[in-house]
Parts: sequence; C-alpha cells; structure tokens
Amino acid sequence: MIPSSLTAEHVTDLLVRAGRLPGGGRVSGVVEENTRTTLISTLVRLRLEYAGDAKSAPTHLLIKSPRTDGAFSFIDQGRRETAFYTDVAPRSPVDVLATCFEGVVSEGDGPCYVVIEDLSATHHVLSDWPVAPTRENCERLLESLARFHAAWWDHAALGSSVGHFVDDTEFATYVERFEAGWTAFRALLGERLSPERTDRYVRLLRAMPRLFDRYRLRRHLTIVHGDAHWWNALFPNEGADAVRIIDWAGWRIGVASTDLAYMMALHWYPERRARLEEPLLRHYHDRLLAHGVRGYGFDALVDDYRLSAVWQLTLPVWQATAKLPPVIWWSHLERAMLAFDDLGCAALLD
Repeated sequence: MIPSSLTAEHVTDLLVRAGRLPGGGRVSGVVEENTRTTLISTLVRLRLEYAGDAKSAPTHLLIKSPRTDGAFSFIDQGRRETAFYTDVAPRSPVDVLATCFEGVVSEGDGPCYVVIEDLSATHHVLSDWPVAPTRENCERLLESLARFHAAWWDHAALGSSVGHFVDDTEFATYVERFEAGWTAFRALLGERLSPERTDRYVRLLRAMPRLFDRYRLRRHLTIVHGDAHWWNALFPNEGADAVRIIDWAGWRIGVASTDLAYMMALHWYPERRARLEEPLLRHYHDRLLAHGVRGYGFDALVDDYRLSAVWQLTLPVWQATAKLPPVIWWSHLERAMLAFDDLGCAALLD
C-alpha cells in the first residue's frame, strides 16, 4: 500500500531535491506494481509516470517498511534503517549505497519507511542463498565494504551526531538478555547441544565483560552493517561500477571485522574458509589502507577477526529468540562452532 503522502507532487519534489529531474519534468502518476515480503521487511515497488523531460529520472522506486505482522515486530529495525539513510548515507561514499529519497519515522504505531531507488534493472543479487559467491565477487563486495568502513573509521561524528557508543550499563543489559536467551536456547536444543558446546557458551558468558574491552577502547572503530551477508549487496549487471550494499537495519558503531566474520566465519564451511579466508582478509586490509586508514596493521585485523568470530556464537541464540526459522540459525550454529575451532578462539575465553 502506498502511503497517502506519496502523491505525484510530493515525489516530484523528492526527485527535484535529489537532482534527478533536471529537465523540468514532473511526476504525473505513482502506480503500485507489486508487493513482496522478506523476513523483516515489506517492499512495495512503484512505477513512476512522467510529464515533460524526465530522461535521467528513475522509472521505479521501492518503499521499504518493517514487518509487524509476525511473532516478532521489526519496527525497531525499520527505525534504525531510516536513521541510517537520513543520518549516515548522506555523508558516505554515494556509489556504494542505494539512493534514498525520503525516510519517514513516526511515534508509536505510525508509519515508518524509506523510499529508495529500485536498481533491479541495472543490478542483481548474487546466486541463490546459500550458494557462496566467486572469489572475484567476494573481492568486489569487500572493496565497497572497505570504502564504507574507511570513510567512517574513527570519524569525529561517531557517538555524537551519528550513532552512539554502548556504555557499560547498556552492555550489562545486553549480557542479561543474552543469558536469558541462552537459557531458552539450551532448553530448546537439549541433548542436541553437546556438553563441550554447552560449556563453550558458559565460558563465553563469563568472558563477555572482558571481551568488551576491545570496544571500550573506542579506537579503530567504524560503522558496521550488522547483517553483512553476501546477499545484502547489489552487483552491477555490466561494467566496473561499485557493488551497492543494502539492508542497513542492523547498523551500529563497532569493530569492522564484525562484518567480515559474519560474512565468512558464520556463512562458510571450513574448506572454503581454508582457501579464501586469509586472502580475502588481506584484500580487505589492502583496500582499507588504500582508502586512508592508518595505524591498523594486518595482525590487528586478524586479532579482531578472531574476536569477532567468538561473538558469532551469539547469533544463533538471538535468531532463535527472535523466532527466525531453524533453517537459518541451525546451520549458523554449526558453522560458527567450526570457525571457532579453526581459528583457535578457545584461547580468547580463558
């Protein structure tokens, strides 16, 4: 359903402000073509009709809003994504993001949505989930991610006008919530979670306040995506244009390797990681340096990556708690455990 405010006149104003109607044309019609849902969002595709010169104007837009019709409401994620497009995107490298024309957030149960350009005619998502991308496509996405991370690396706006730093009180609340989630997760799995893996979670809970020390330094931090799997990106159909990173509902201030561990440690099995993990980490690090990051060596990245791999153990717990389908979190649990072993992460819990 199209929000009542998105009239042809209003959409004209949005495009003019964005410099997308330079010829003096105007939007004469806004037509809903189709609606589809993802796990957390509803996407309405709009076709725009024009009068006058509209050669460089978009033919289609997307209205993206959070789902609130399931067992778990994603309104907070929707508000966070709207904040990203209104506060972060305008100060970020423009060609690694989709263009957003408007973000709307209301109090309570009011509307919450973003209006973004539909790039489906010029870009595509990679092969069907969960088939892994080629090395070349991995490198292309990591180039865009490194550019974005570098642009916000230790930026003066972090924690002031953009995002906020989690303090010790908030982190203690996080630990309490995780412990409750872990208790429910353990009861759900029962004997399907081995004594060894159960002990791993117990040790993780005990170590969490110390593991948080890396974040407390507030150095070598950036804006992380928070859901940076390989299918939250749009690859150009042709040419050498940058990969666009989408779906920013989980963004926050954090350690850059959070996104890398989510991409590889959580989503890949050992054979693929053994071949590509280190080369891709080096590629990403090279691109960070090329885009201006200083004083952050490759060894520091590896240390952060191992720590981020530890934190990936929390994801299956959170996902199960949020009532996501087991087809998502069950395999994540196995891959996160295998990466924990391969990277020698047990030493980080002692």
